[in-house]
Amino acid sequence: MLDDLRRAGFDVLARNHAEAILAHDFPGETAELVAALLSHRITLTELVGGGGGEAGQTQRLRHRLAASGWEKHAFSIRTVVDGTERDAISHEVDHVRFARAGSLALEIEWNNKDPFFDRDLENFQRLHALSAISVGVIVTRGASMQDAFLPRITAWMKAEGLTSEADLDRLNIAERTRAQAATVARAVARGTPFPEAFAKAFVASKYGPASTHWAKLESRIARGVGNPCPLILIGLPDSVLTDAPEPPPAPPAPDLFSR
Repeated sequence: MLDDLRRAGFDVLARNHAEAILAHDFPGETAELVAALLSHRITLTELVGGGGGEAGQTQRLRHRLAASGWEKHAFSIRTVVDGTERDAISHEVDHVRFARAGSLALEIEWNNKDPFFDRDLENFQRLHALSAISVGVIVTRGASMQDAFLPRITAWMKAEGLTSEADLDRLNIAERTRAQAATVARAVARGTPFPEAFAKAFVASKYGPASTHWAKLESRIARGVGNPCPLILIGLPDSVLTDAPEPPPAPPAPDLFSR
């Protein structure tokens, strides 16, 4: 089933027999995940208008997964010696799918600082060692999406006629710092068209190399972070980005996710 994601342009990396485990022990749960990812879309309006944060684009994916049983869960681990509790810790995972064969843990890292990958992978490693999870899954921005941000945002801004700071007001763009606005202004003063200047500054500040994206995740997997936990790593492709109108907001749900 993960081949459906590969054919659709998703980056998919499996480690420690994770793909075989999904195919044999979790076919239904894997189908739920694949269906959610294949249908997911992010509009450029909300991407830019949201200032780069998670907002609606990732919340829709989270709500769809939660509706299929992939819910937030805190694993509680206690050490008891002769009836006395010596230690108690909790590992919270944003999406856990419990099944008869075991459980799957999933984190979506849309746009965090890249050390969050270390936290997720090490958390999966500990939980797997305790037989609390069977496979750990991370979903992040794929390589093609990361490369597409600058040209796609630039082309979209030109098509929308966004040629000045005043034009940005109608997008309800999240407040920017003076330094960011000054960077754009300097580029425009040097002759760079406003859409190109804004897109370059926006991508650099919101989706820079130190944020969570495919290359940063791959580098950690190459170093063995998270081993020996079976892992599935998934990168969202540029085809997820769309120029279509923004979809209606997801229905409210309790305990919304913080990232």
